[in-house]
Amino acid sequence: MPLVSIPAHYDGAQVLLDEEVALRPNARLIVTVLEDADSEREDFLRLAESGLAAAYDGDEVEYTEADLRR
Repeated sequence: MPLVSIPAHYDGAQVLLDEEVALRPNARLIVTVLEDADSEREDFLRLAESGLAAAYDGDEVEYTEADLRR
């Protein structure tokens, strides 16, 4: 069988393939665990929050609509 990537997930007890594929008994496999996408999103949100907090701290001047040019 040629080298092929098959999406799968772990259900807490075993690894389950998400697509049907014909495998021989005792077929050799390589399993790659992907980083949790939710974890990456949380890291991004924390980084964005800290950047905004640094850019708009309590000492910033409050601008009114009258201060804006049209």
